[in-house]
Amino acid sequence: MEFPGMMDRFFSYVKIDTQSDDESESYPSTKKQFDLLNKLEGELKELGLDDVEQNKWGYVTATLKTNQNSDVPTIALIAHVDTSPDVSGENVKPVIHKNYDGKDIVLSEKENVILKVDENPMLNDKIGKTVITTDGTTLLGADNKAGISEIICAVKYLVENQDAPRPNIRILFTPDEEVGRGTENITNKEIKADYGYTIDGERLGEIEDETFCADTLELNVTGVMVHPGYAKDKMINSIKIVSEIIDHFPKNGLAPETTEKREGYIHPFTISGGGEKTKLKILLRDFEESGLREKEGYIREVVDTIMKKYKGAKAEIKVSESYRNMKQVLDKYPEVTSKAIEAVKMAGVKPHKNIIRGGTDGARLSFMGLPTPNIFTGGSNFHSRYEWITLEDMHKASEVIVNLMKLWTVK
Repeated sequence: MEFPGMMDRFFSYVKIDTQSDDESESYPSTKKQFDLLNKLEGELKELGLDDVEQNKWGYVTATLKTNQNSDVPTIALIAHVDTSPDVSGENVKPVIHKNYDGKDIVLSEKENVILKVDENPMLNDKIGKTVITTDGTTLLGADNKAGISEIICAVKYLVENQDAPRPNIRILFTPDEEVGRGTENITNKEIKADYGYTIDGERLGEIEDETFCADTLELNVTGVMVHPGYAKDKMINSIKIVSEIIDHFPKNGLAPETTEKREGYIHPFTISGGGEKTKLKILLRDFEESGLREKEGYIREVVDTIMKKYKGAKAEIKVSESYRNMKQVLDKYPEVTSKAIEAVKMAGVKPHKNIIRGGTDGARLSFMGLPTPNIFTGGSNFHSRYEWITLEDMHKASEVIVNLMKLWTVK
């Protein structure tokens, strides 16, 4: 099954800078996300879909009605337009490596950025395929512009092949997923679907029905500032206090760089302020809510221990919920995941049921009442200059979507 124009479509999306901002209080967090959202709204109209709309928050929705005479559910296909704040998404220059030879790929000779096979063993399975990488200066944006491309190409196929069975389909493109706000201003009433799928995974064949539980802990430390020339026995520097707190975190565990599989972590990821007031944000991740509570308790103990040394300083902790493990919901609707697995098999690909060491819009949507597992895009090394994807795997993702739509017409 082929999907003409896949690469050109993907390139047109990644060249639009849609990086979100986790420090912004606006919605979307960056106005430039509208550049792609507006484009997608126009493309869905060109395809002839019904009910194409963009609400004031930027969410783009559309409908492709069923071609069946029997009662069928409505299935949402979901992807996000924003790219991660971790690495620049400006002036993305995708590089094509046709008939990949299986060797290390030099992304940027000037900056010595090399995509190494021994660090990316999945490249061994891509020999002879069309590998798409960055030029070593930005991320690629396959997360999640590959998903957008794959959804639109699959829908275009269904529009042009009227005999291909399909249920009612709802398209949803969201902003701000990368900063944990992708579903903040959308409701199930607006989505109008029974079940959903985010096309936001990585490895070919992966189906993911489990995510981290996630909280964000914000620590605000207030010290005492006086003129540094006359500070003896008076100044209490909040920067030093926060640094000491961080230094007490484990060196060989409980961190993203030291954990894998089902291990959770504590991740200090932003720090701001000055001598008098310093703010530290920490990501808490675990597959069980009890694990989150343990990690929060550990941090509180560390903070209490350190603060006892600094009379006159104050520390305040605020914890906010980000998302929860979607498996708690999806286990109640096993057919949603099992149909995705069958759709992968129909495409001649071995399915891999996996966990997400992160979150997707699907995690929150599941708890909003829309059971939503995650399907692969074919990409790898998301959020980095080493991000890559193969064109052939993108085609397979679209084929899986077409297969999945057929399965939802069969009782």
